[in-house]
Amino acid sequence: MRTTRLIVLIVVVVLLAIIIIQNREPVRTHFLLATVEMPHILLLLITAAAGFVAGVMVALLSERKKAKQEKLSQQQPL
Repeated sequence: MRTTRLIVLIVVVVLLAIIIIQNREPVRTHFLLATVEMPHILLLLITAAAGFVAGVMVALLSERKKAKQEKLSQQQPL
């Protein structure tokens, strides 16, 4: 199982690297009221980083909720 996760992770990273390398031209990005021109590679990296951070936050909150439920179930008498 651990090997499968590692292989999937490597494939995803390689595919992401290929996509980023092929998208180096500048693009104009509109976010709320701001318009910024940046290389497409930078926009993709920012988006990937934001997705990673969101995934980590969801995982941490899920673990925290699970730990809290386990603690409550241990406190309740059978």
